[in-house]
Amino acid sequence: MDQHKIGVFLKELRKEKNLTQEQFAQQLNVSGRTVSRWETGTNMPDISLLAEIASFYNVSIPEIIDGERKNGEMNGEINTVADKMSEYAAAEKEEMIKSVRIHSLMGSAGLAVLFILETALPETQNGLINLIKIYCMTLAAVSLFIIAVQSTGMLNRIRRRDRESTMPKPVLYVAGAAAAFAAAWLISFLLKLITG
Repeated sequence: MDQHKIGVFLKELRKEKNLTQEQFAQQLNVSGRTVSRWETGTNMPDISLLAEIASFYNVSIPEIIDGERKNGEMNGEINTVADKMSEYAAAEKEEMIKSVRIHSLMGSAGLAVLFILETALPETQNGLINLIKIYCMTLAAVSLFIIAVQSTGMLNRIRRRDRESTMPKPVLYVAGAAAAFAAAWLISFLLKLITG
């Protein structure tokens, strides 16, 4: 895939419609700078935008990816599949962002409660307070771990392996919880070593 060739093709298509980069950017609800990066071949349009770009310019997605027109008519079936793929990609991306937001809030809440407890009751011997502190550390650690796993795409690989796994789901959940508490204990231990 030649990004420069794609960029030149996108620029030609835009000029055929007598549009500026800003005008085209408004059509797609992106910035003019984003369109400029596409046209120079620095970046590629997000997959969720390819169908919209193809429809706007009346070309097929393979024509955009190849950086040249194949024929004068759009291939309807290809564009229908591409539309569905872009909808799926957009939904998947939105779901990931939603999950990251939720886990960020949960982790932040855990850290906030931990901070309040450590500030108000730094050396308490109360077993319940200490359990809450451990739970908050666990919540923050697990939230950070989940965010890292989701944002790097590792979650999809784990899900694929999970489907192939013969281990029962309850066993996996218990193992995950045990690992989370072990991580919280390790963080607690390291914090005690650091703070003396």
